[in-house]
Amino acid sequence: MADHSDPLRDKNVVAVIDFHETTLYPTDSVPGQRPEHVVASDPHGRSHKVRHRAGNPRGTYEDDNAEYWRSISEALAPAAAILLLGHGNGKANASHQWVAYVEKHRKDVAGKVLADVRVDIDHLDDEQVLRLAQYYFMVPPARDFADGRWGEPGGEGLGGS
Repeated sequence: MADHSDPLRDKNVVAVIDFHETTLYPTDSVPGQRPEHVVASDPHGRSHKVRHRAGNPRGTYEDDNAEYWRSISEALAPAAAILLLGHGNGKANASHQWVAYVEKHRKDVAGKVLADVRVDIDHLDDEQVLRLAQYYFMVPPARDFADGRWGEPGGEGLGGS
C-alpha cells in the first residue's frame, strides 16, 4: 500500500518526541512548510500526571499509551532515515521508550533510526532542529546569497549558463 502523497516518504526525518506530542520535520522541507504533528490521545486523563507515587513504588513512568507509539511508528515508517530528539533520563525520556517499542514491534522502523539525541526540546526552535539535522545527516547548510535567495552549497557558478 504505497502512499505517494506522503511527505515523509524516502526522506530524512527529524522526530522531536515527548510524552504528549511528536513533531516530524522532513529535512527537505521548503521555508515556511509546517512540520507534521502526532498527538497522544489521553482517554484516561493520565497525561497531566505521568508519574505516580501511590501504587507505583518504583516511581517509573507508565507505558499506558501503546497507541501513541504505534501512531508515531506508522507516521515514520515511510521515512528513509530518522533522527530522534528527546529529553529526560532513562524512562523519563519518551524517545527512549519509543525506541524500545519499535525494537520490539516494528524492527523495520527501528532500523531507520540514525541517532537518539538528548536535547532540551522545550527550547529548540525550527532553525536549531534544522542545524541538528544537517549535522547528523551530513548535509551542508544551504547557501545564503544575502539577497533573499537560498540555494545549494556552492550555488551558481561565476560563468553562468
